[in-house]
Amino acid sequence: MTAPDRFRSSNSPTERFAELLLHNGRFYTLDPAQPWAEAVAIRDGRLLAVGRREDMEHLIGPDTLVRDLEGAFCMPGLHDMHTHPDLALNPRYADDLDVGIEDPTPEQLAKAIRDYADSHPGDGWVYGQYWVRYTFREAGLKPGREWLDSILPDRPVALLDRMWGTMMVNSRALELAGIDASTADPRNGYLERDELTGEPNGLMIDGAYALIHAAMPPTPAKVLRQSYREGVHFQSSRGVTAAKYLHVCENRLDALKYLDDAGQLTLRVEAAISWQDDIFPVRRRWELLSGERHYYRSARLSANAVKFHFDGTVEPRSSFLITPWPGEDGAGGSAWRGKLNLTPEHITDMVVDMDSRGIRVIAHCTGDAASDVFLDAVAEARRRNGFSGVRHQCAHSTILHPGNLKRFRELEVIAEFSPAAWYPTPFASGARSGYGADRLKRIYDFKGVLAAGGIAVFGTDWPVASIDPWLALETLVTRQNPWNDDPACFGEPISLEQAIRVATLNGAYAMGLEKLTGSLEAGKSADFIVLDRNLFEQPARNFIHRTEVQLTFVEGRPVYDRLGQFSDTALAAVWQGEPPRIEGVNA
Repeated sequence: MTAPDRFRSSNSPTERFAELLLHNGRFYTLDPAQPWAEAVAIRDGRLLAVGRREDMEHLIGPDTLVRDLEGAFCMPGLHDMHTHPDLALNPRYADDLDVGIEDPTPEQLAKAIRDYADSHPGDGWVYGQYWVRYTFREAGLKPGREWLDSILPDRPVALLDRMWGTMMVNSRALELAGIDASTADPRNGYLERDELTGEPNGLMIDGAYALIHAAMPPTPAKVLRQSYREGVHFQSSRGVTAAKYLHVCENRLDALKYLDDAGQLTLRVEAAISWQDDIFPVRRRWELLSGERHYYRSARLSANAVKFHFDGTVEPRSSFLITPWPGEDGAGGSAWRGKLNLTPEHITDMVVDMDSRGIRVIAHCTGDAASDVFLDAVAEARRRNGFSGVRHQCAHSTILHPGNLKRFRELEVIAEFSPAAWYPTPFASGARSGYGADRLKRIYDFKGVLAAGGIAVFGTDWPVASIDPWLALETLVTRQNPWNDDPACFGEPISLEQAIRVATLNGAYAMGLEKLTGSLEAGKSADFIVLDRNLFEQPARNFIHRTEVQLTFVEGRPVYDRLGQFSDTALAAVWQGEPPRIEGVNA
């Protein structure tokens, strides 16, 4: 028998007593009127009271569950505003090639391809991840079809780079996709070509690699469900109570709804529909955007967002910059500044239209010129529509022009930053160095946006960077490598108080949910986490990223319970025990 729905309406009767009271905790609330509290009372998924235990005695009834937190540090749940669990985990469940090395050399990549082909005989696709351009440069090699043909010429091979900005394919893959010298570049990307013949060299930039995906079998529904389930499980176990999953199609929404209906969508998800075939074909985007998206709506799932790639990434030099790339100072206005994947007119009309429909635009902008064009389009939407209530989002915001910092506040646009390179690592130093020393000084300018009064959020952008939010949180405060004592710092750090706000209340604001969640205040949803350490007790470096989450609550119920504290009650969590092992993020 199906359990009765427990939805509440404006005239639903209210109970007198709390269902759950947690006390003897150190609650960091983000409520300026009461920054700290020692107890919370919960009923119907909401915080009935936040404050002192002695002030809540009247809320304890015969059925109230009372638990002592034994002094544990508690705070609102984390918000990851840009991630892709499907793209990261599909290879695991689809049995695709995963090199399994963070920055593989060409030799290591070649061995992985041959080993995979040997263990998966036949003539099917060899598809997977990752390769990185800078290791090819270091080896004095050129990535592309000729290199891949020398490794495996008889089967189609398609490999994504770690930035998800380039796909490297061999000649057989190009043949199956029907791509040759006569194939036109899509507006949202391009094919690198031989300068004399125009033949594609096997490097598909940005939206161009959707041409390859269109020739491949779609990802099976079972794989999508497993990938999202594992991603949700991990995020819940690391204290994430809300996330944005970017680049979805109808198949991915079906997988998310499947989890939601099964009670396994244990965080709030805003899913952003792909505007173009930037990564994979999206067959029903127009139906989804016209209204079909509402079919998926619940308290945990929304599809009222759309994702665009306005420009590319650093390694293929496809980020769209205001001034030319280093060494690209051509004469007569021919200097290479990168590529804008849509015309400014297209961008403006689209933003105005989506804004009028109440759909959030999330725009991939790594170059300062791309975000400049985006902010101009939002300004036009505000002029035509007034403030619609929709806060659009500038994704990545890798390089921002200083003159645009104040516009995030003026236009109510969210500046979202991704931690792939906001602290020094071999990958960050190798890949991001292409921007040039002057631009690197202002990379990921959290401090500038916040100082100008804007709303900044973080998005892990997994699989480009680690999905672990505590790694992102620590390096927001240090902007240093968390694994060593190197004093090098990328960009300007912010305070721990600012970083926590970025990761909680600012995230709720970016989802339009700041009146519901993001801080611990009476009347708001009981979305919070219980940790194994007080984040304020020690210096951030090599401390915050080691945080263990003991309990994650969403809508007043534990969804993750590391130690099984509620396993003998009616509040038993969906996920219990240690977090799932996801390679590269549990170190």
